[in-house]
Amino acid sequence: MPFKRVVEATYLSTEKSDKYRAILRFFYQQHERLREFLFPEEVYAYLKEYPFFSDYELDELHNDLTSLVKWGNLRAQQESGKVKTVEEFKKRRFRYQITPYTVEFERMLIQFEQDSETFGGSLEKTQFERLYQTLEKMKGSADESPEECAQYWDDLLTYFKKITQNTSDYFAYLRSEDASEQMKSEAFLLYKDQFTLYLREFIIALQRTASGIQDIMISLSRDEMRLFFKKVAEHQEKVFRFEKLNQDVDLIIELEETWFNVKAWFLGDKNGESQYENVQQQTNDAIRRITRLVQRLGERSQLHRSRKTDYLHLANWFLKLPSPEEAHKLSSVVFGVSHTKHIYSDHIPTDDIYIDVWDEDPMSHERVPKIREYREKTKASALEDHTQLKNQTRQEHLEQRLREQELINRYRTGRDIVLEDLPMVNSFVRKVFLSWIGKAMARADQTIRTEYGDQVQVLLDPERRITLKAEDGELSMPAVTFRYLGKGEEHERTGTGV
Repeated sequence: MPFKRVVEATYLSTEKSDKYRAILRFFYQQHERLREFLFPEEVYAYLKEYPFFSDYELDELHNDLTSLVKWGNLRAQQESGKVKTVEEFKKRRFRYQITPYTVEFERMLIQFEQDSETFGGSLEKTQFERLYQTLEKMKGSADESPEECAQYWDDLLTYFKKITQNTSDYFAYLRSEDASEQMKSEAFLLYKDQFTLYLREFIIALQRTASGIQDIMISLSRDEMRLFFKKVAEHQEKVFRFEKLNQDVDLIIELEETWFNVKAWFLGDKNGESQYENVQQQTNDAIRRITRLVQRLGERSQLHRSRKTDYLHLANWFLKLPSPEEAHKLSSVVFGVSHTKHIYSDHIPTDDIYIDVWDEDPMSHERVPKIREYREKTKASALEDHTQLKNQTRQEHLEQRLREQELINRYRTGRDIVLEDLPMVNSFVRKVFLSWIGKAMARADQTIRTEYGDQVQVLLDPERRITLKAEDGELSMPAVTFRYLGKGEEHERTGTGV
């Protein structure tokens, strides 16, 4: 049964756990120094060095060793090679060896003791570069030996585990209560630039490297990976272990399943978005959070700072002005318009997110008296039929969409829209193109479905810069081509390999 009771962990939660842990810690230390078998006298001499074991007897140690053997923490082996008398043989002198379960327990406990109650982890941008280089080696490993392929696979898993573990632990640390309290302190202002730079450099390196990682993963076909895994399995089967004799496991299938999980971390799977996108989102959230905290801390410090010098400088400024009219102009800039009134209206004139404020229609607002006795007059009225108005609004919306689509289609040359070949475009078209690019950057295949139902692939060349001319200004950006793939359901990724 895979989820049986772990008897080996009993020594951690008994009345004599302090003694059991001291005994096994000594066995673990010697195991790390490549000494596997210890005699009770050696253990007893080690324990007597501590005041806590001043009343500890050798007979009690024998009983404790017997309990640890019973729980599976130690293995006992009778020592009969150096006995000199029959009496010594009858005493059954044993030597003891620590078990693998206990080694892992002690290793884990030491790690906990070192890390205390805080999360570790870090954002190591070099791990992504090393993972990318390893994938390149795997892609060109058709003529490599099984030993080399196995080494590439071990390197890939090592870098991937470091990435996943370090990033998850570090973000857990940032969300911890201790880190939150540290960020709220005034001393955090001294380190905010260093902290923000650390996060930004990580996310820049992540974005620069992850696209290459995704491209290689997509290009590696299932047949290529099966040949690669066949070599890895061939090398692993050469390592002789008795446990393998009774196992009937297809190593290639196990390796493929692990590869699927690594790919899903970067490319996503049918169950949701990729963890790579999640790491990007959490890093951006951390930067925004730090920015808000720094802004609050700055505002708090400004409240307690004397503005005497500022007001004296401003007074001298006013004093040197040649006329009251100039003083009025300066006052409007420094203090703003006096006696302003802000009028709010809940009327929404349009649903178009691309419209500018000055292009909107005026809004009407009805003011009501602010007295307790005021009640709005109501009277019974018939239920109005707005079907015609709804149909008219729907028809206007569809016509507007059709005009927008026709405007964008004017810039098509066959299946493509090449931005560097376009003349001056409408500001609305510029906003639409930028929104397409933003959506495509969040997808592995850089293919989106537009608001007009078209499947469009965004082809971006970061090596070349172009200038997109629009009615509201010029934008310097990488060279981009929009390629239409047709209409229909959500575009399926092609060439994803395994």
